[in-house]
Amino acid sequence: MLRLDPTALATLLQGRRIAAVSGTNGKTTTTHLLAAAVRAGLGADADRVVTNADGANLHHGIASALGQAPHADVAVLETDERVVADVVRLGRPEVLVLLNFSRDQLDRHHEIKALGRSWRNALEAAGADGPVVVANAEEPLIVWAARTAREVVWVDTASRWQQDASLCPQCGAGLARTQPDPETGEGGDWSCTGCDLAEPRAALKVRDGQIIDADGRRWDPQLQVPGGFNIGNAAHALAAAHLLGVGTEEALAGMRTVTSPGGRFATATIAGTPVRLVLAKNPAGWAEALPLARSETVVLAIDSAAADGRDVSWLWDVEYEQLRGRRVVCTGPRAQDLAVRLTYAEVDFAVEPDLAEALRLARAHGPAERSEPFDVIATYTPFQRLRRIGGIA
Repeated sequence: MLRLDPTALATLLQGRRIAAVSGTNGKTTTTHLLAAAVRAGLGADADRVVTNADGANLHHGIASALGQAPHADVAVLETDERVVADVVRLGRPEVLVLLNFSRDQLDRHHEIKALGRSWRNALEAAGADGPVVVANAEEPLIVWAARTAREVVWVDTASRWQQDASLCPQCGAGLARTQPDPETGEGGDWSCTGCDLAEPRAALKVRDGQIIDADGRRWDPQLQVPGGFNIGNAAHALAAAHLLGVGTEEALAGMRTVTSPGGRFATATIAGTPVRLVLAKNPAGWAEALPLARSETVVLAIDSAAADGRDVSWLWDVEYEQLRGRRVVCTGPRAQDLAVRLTYAEVDFAVEPDLAEALRLARAHGPAERSEPFDVIATYTPFQRLRRIGGIA
C-alpha cells in the first residue's frame, strides 16, 4: 500500500482520535491495556477502536492496522521510538504516552538522546496542535523531551532502572538523586547539578502495587499480567484513558481483561514442555524480567537478528548473578555469548542452541512430574518463534 501511495499513512491517520504509545520497554503491554480501557469505556461501541495489537509498530504496521479498520474513529497505536515524530507530524494525536528510554538495538537506534531530541523537536513543532503527553517523571530524558509539549501529565512509576540516566540530557552535567523513604516509599527524586532540569511533580503515582490518582485515591489495578513494572504501565494507560474520557473504574475493569499481550507471560506446552514466555530485549527489560522467573530451571534464549539488535554486548549489563543456585539452559544463536556471561556470573548452565531441544533439556533436569511451567525468557526473535511453535496468539 505504501509503495503504491507513499501518503497512505497520513491519509489513514486523518479523522481519528489517536492515542500513541512509545518507549523502549512496555509499549505493547501498555497499548493493550489502553485499548482495553477505551473499549470498556465505549461499551457497545467498542468496535470503534482500532489498534496494532500484534506490535507491528513501524510505518508499515501502523498503516496496515489502520487500513483494516477504515471506519474506526479511535486509534490506540503502539509506536516505535523512531516513528513517534512522524505520527505527531502526520496524525496530530490527541494523547502521546512516553514510557521510558534505555539502550536498545544500538545498531539501529545508535544513541538514545538523538531519539529524545526527535521527540522534543516534534512536540515543539506541533505547538498548540500537539498532543497532551503522558510521561514518566522518573526518566530524565523523557522529561527533557516532553518539556516542549503543550501539556504534560506526569506519572511516577517507582521504577528501579537508573543505569541509562547519569548525565543531564539538557546540559550534560551529572544528575543528583535522593532515595525514597524506606518506610513509606515517598520522596526520592532526581535533579541536575548544572541546570534547572529536575523531576516534576507527578499527578499519578505507583506505590505498594497500587495507583494513587491526582485526588489521592488509591486504586488496586488487579492486573492479570505480572510484575510491578506492569502496574507502572497501567498507570500510564489510566492517565491516557482519562484524557480520552474514560473513568477510572471502567478503565481498570477493561485492563483486567488483558492476559498475555502479544504473547507476553503466556503459558503453553512446547516440545512436550509446559512453559511461560517472558520477553526481555535489553538490560532494563531483563532487570524486570529476571525476578519474575519462578522455576528452578530457567531457559534463556538469545538471538542477534535485526529485530533483536545485532550487538549483544548488553549481556554484560544484566545482573545474571541473581540466577545462582538455579539451573539455566542457554539457547538461541547467541547461546555461547550468554554462556560466557553466565560463567563469570558463576551460574550453573547447559548450552543447547536449538530451541525445542533446549526445552526438552529443561524438562529432563526438572522433576519427573511437573505441573508448573518452566520460565523461558527470550529476546524478540526466539520469543516470536516460540509463540508460533506453541500456537500462542
